[in-house]
Amino acid sequence: MLPKTAIILAGGESTRLGDLAKDIPKPLLPVNGKPIVQYAIENLKKYGITDFILAVSYHADKVQDYFKDGGDFGIKITYSVEQTPLGTGGAIKQAAEKLTEPFVLAWGDNLTDINIEELFKIYKKNNAKITVALAYREDIEHFGSVKLDDAKIVKFAEKNPDRSKALSNWINAGMFIVHPEVLDILPDGKSSFERQCLEKITDKNIFFAYKHEGRWFPTDTQEKYLLAKEAWR
Repeated sequence: MLPKTAIILAGGESTRLGDLAKDIPKPLLPVNGKPIVQYAIENLKKYGITDFILAVSYHADKVQDYFKDGGDFGIKITYSVEQTPLGTGGAIKQAAEKLTEPFVLAWGDNLTDINIEELFKIYKKNNAKITVALAYREDIEHFGSVKLDDAKIVKFAEKNPDRSKALSNWINAGMFIVHPEVLDILPDGKSSFERQCLEKITDKNIFFAYKHEGRWFPTDTQEKYLLAKEAWR
């Protein structure tokens, strides 16, 4: 059975988007009349996910004002609010602190149609503790990349401006199935999920990948956001 709970990171500060997102977090930027993060919620809802935890920080009140308790969207939403910056690791660990079963984890600033059923099949088939959806990219220096042995991730390297340090063209697409016990590797407080969890667990035979070949648009820069607005239908 697919997870019923999803954590969405929705606290991005939008520093690389300039005036486009001067007063709102990245996930609330509009694409065709909807905030980016609403597309993530709608895609997950298609797979029966009804309980959402939005991890918020920058302009958290604006995210809460828009989605409220989720009732208008046919789901239940609670919020995990960072009082101080926690990084990706700290934000996820705080949001997941009461969870005991696998959950979906999603970056709230990507537009994608990742198939959660296929992602979860890889998770179950391999007795994984984490599965990640991968997307194929040429601009690999901007994303975490992986080295694969079939579906198993044998090495993960977070983004590095030196393109030669990337492990392949398959990159972290910001959608995961995660068992909460894996988060024990992270320290309390601020941490990086990518560097202090994903880079550390590749020798434990618990980290696997699903190659997503559908639509996937990041929106973390002005150029990428404007491209996503034009291409997303």
